[in-house]
Amino acid sequence: MIAPSQILSAEQMRAAEGALIAGGIGVDELMQRAGNGAADYVWRIAGPLRRVTVLTGPGNNGGDGWVIAEAIRRMGGHVVVVPAADPRTDAARLARSLYSGAVADSVVDGDVLVDCLYGTGLTRGLGDADLALLNDLAARHGKRIAVDLPSGIATDTGAALNEGLPDYHLTIALGAWKPAHVLMPAMARMGALRLVDIGCAALADAGAVIGRPRFHAPAADAHKYRRGLLGVVAGAMPGAALLAATSAQGAGAGYVKVLCDAPLAVPVDLVAARADFSDDRIAALLVGPGLGRDAGGHFLLAEALAAERPTVLDADGCHLLSKGMAATIATPHEGELAALERHFDSRGEDKISRARNLAQASGMVIVAKGPDTIVAAPDGRWAAAPRASSWLSTAGTGDVLAGAIASRLATGAEPFAAACEGIWLHGQAARITPPPFSAGELAKSIAKAYRASL
Repeated sequence: MIAPSQILSAEQMRAAEGALIAGGIGVDELMQRAGNGAADYVWRIAGPLRRVTVLTGPGNNGGDGWVIAEAIRRMGGHVVVVPAADPRTDAARLARSLYSGAVADSVVDGDVLVDCLYGTGLTRGLGDADLALLNDLAARHGKRIAVDLPSGIATDTGAALNEGLPDYHLTIALGAWKPAHVLMPAMARMGALRLVDIGCAALADAGAVIGRPRFHAPAADAHKYRRGLLGVVAGAMPGAALLAATSAQGAGAGYVKVLCDAPLAVPVDLVAARADFSDDRIAALLVGPGLGRDAGGHFLLAEALAAERPTVLDADGCHLLSKGMAATIATPHEGELAALERHFDSRGEDKISRARNLAQASGMVIVAKGPDTIVAAPDGRWAAAPRASSWLSTAGTGDVLAGAIASRLATGAEPFAAACEGIWLHGQAARITPPPFSAGELAKSIAKAYRASL
């Protein structure tokens, strides 16, 4: 089964290609698939009127570059290859021999630069000569395209292995997405993302890019409790709970109730009531947004978790966990993620491993949110959000995300699925809300995002 949304590490990508080769597809054929597929995207930007420069390295990513250059030449484009080194693999040497266009032994000016210097598997920074050549060419071209990964980027962590690397207008992944495509800081410099499918089969331990969910109208005999009652716990700063509740109303739950121990003014379509966690009709709880970190917040958290309902833990709740406490889903930002790691004695080298290790240690689904958002389940499943709008960098948007996820959990969605669905709704709401937007405006757009998946 082909899995075009899967995310593969460098090691997994080598295994996937090895499986294709073992199945009778030669390395040369894979290079032709990758190079010609990438050339189609390059052609959409360059066409016959723009000058294309392809920078090639010594390995198979460089071989892809030679294939791209020949494809552009055959389409009638103006293309020249600048080789940083001679090909050193059999497949790359064959691709070089099949190229009939121009080759330059120094920097050239052009319109579109295609970076095929190094791709998946790079573990150390570019040498001084390669870095200088890359940056010189980047400065001489108005458009820059990276093939597979921008050169100088670590595949599995998204780290920049050199300072001063160029940014790109387009990055064309080959075969599968890599962790660097969904992680900061690499993701910020990649521009638009496109994928060339070369036939890699689905791998059991692969991550996935979160895609559009499929929602359905309620059943003919549905009522508000059957669709799910979500209790949103309000604490010291109830505005955050109201944001989360507004978001939750648009994400599928049939009934959203704000649970508070003090009088609270709420919109006419919301219900506020004293916190009664013994109500058997409650399908899920959200605790944390605006909770406060004092004794009152700790008491509310303990009471909510003692009810043993499916629970989403956010914000202050992540700092207040005591020994033996855990929720169903936790949605920490960086500071809260560190607090949970200390609590559960968990650690990792990058955001993916941190989320996965914490999920396993805590037994919770972890949504490690931020400009790059990773969701991980205790059973090892993990996924990454598509790059979201930078306009989300405003106060309260995390409360909106927590509300959307909790609403999905209240509908009966399995926790990992609920987290992924809420993440998608949050990102889609940001895409359709005119910027600059407030968290309140974003929360009201969750329902519009939901309608896009009906």
